[in-house]
Amino acid sequence: MGSQPVRVLIVDDSASVRQILSTILSEDAEIEVMATASDPFAAARRLQNELPDVIILDIEMPRMDGMTFLRKIMAQRPIPVIVCSSLTVEGSNLMFEAFEAGAVDIVPKPRIDTRQALMECSMRLREAVKSAARARVRARAAPRPIEKKLTADAIIPPPVQGKSRPTTERIVCIGASTGGTEALADVLEMLPATAPGILIVQHMPAGFTAAFAKRLDGICQIRVKEAEDGEQVMPGSAYIAPGARHMLLQRSGLRYHIAIKDGPPVSRHRPSVDVLFRSAAQYAGANALGVIMTGMGDDGARGMLEMRKLGAATRAQDEESCVVFGMPKEAIARGAADKVVSLNQIPREIMLWYQAGAPMAAD
Repeated sequence: MGSQPVRVLIVDDSASVRQILSTILSEDAEIEVMATASDPFAAARRLQNELPDVIILDIEMPRMDGMTFLRKIMAQRPIPVIVCSSLTVEGSNLMFEAFEAGAVDIVPKPRIDTRQALMECSMRLREAVKSAARARVRARAAPRPIEKKLTADAIIPPPVQGKSRPTTERIVCIGASTGGTEALADVLEMLPATAPGILIVQHMPAGFTAAFAKRLDGICQIRVKEAEDGEQVMPGSAYIAPGARHMLLQRSGLRYHIAIKDGPPVSRHRPSVDVLFRSAAQYAGANALGVIMTGMGDDGARGMLEMRKLGAATRAQDEESCVVFGMPKEAIARGAADKVVSLNQIPREIMLWYQAGAPMAAD
């Protein structure tokens, strides 16, 4: 971050929410609450005098709703925006409208019912703000049609060389975080119905992954759904890990299936890309392709290296096409990626690898 703290403008019609958010953020020396505003009009007046690094925005407000304000910001003076709202499944479509309008992340309003809940929400919010400050945001005239940082050892034992049994099925595992909702849509839309089975971890709050999957299913040739414990992985289908639960690839005989597990956050995330990638290394080995996409932090870097060591093909999204070049950068630095490709090349890479029928060497 450097020596300068991330300056934040909080826009929410609730005085108590503004106070809670201010308190949470002010506890982090790397964040400074520049100002708060009770509605978009007050926020707009503040923006005339000084610009924050990040805006935290509620969606449902009187006078002007947050979505209208978000679109105005992204059209006139793009600033990283985090939508902070009382997340409900009914509001899911609004959340995806926010992503399409240019929001870089969504976080639930802090729960104060238990100390543990408040602590987890607080950590998530502070990390989201620092992540957003690094995000690349571009002008959009209109919407497009934990405490200890645990490793995957907490959920699944390390993979063992030679343990992976041969199978004829090939499988793709994808991990993404900040900027991933729109990037995943770009990738999955381009895949034909003949694509391999795909498992996806996208860092997202609980209760929203089913709506996210349904939205993607409506625009893709492949089937997209929220993953369920025990279901078989089928070609031409993509399975998205449920929010707040880990997803693992497992196998019975020659058939892959999905395990959904509770457990502590891994690499500060649940679901964790590291957990998915490690399970792919263990159960698919050279029959897996790992893809790591835009996102803050290093979740997935260790797991991707484990995949590569056990013969899997691995791809990382390049810096130019990432909203946040964090997770791919870490994977590349560890030697986990055998090829670095742009976002628009990922669908082609998946199909070339799948159709080759054998592990592809890097160019």
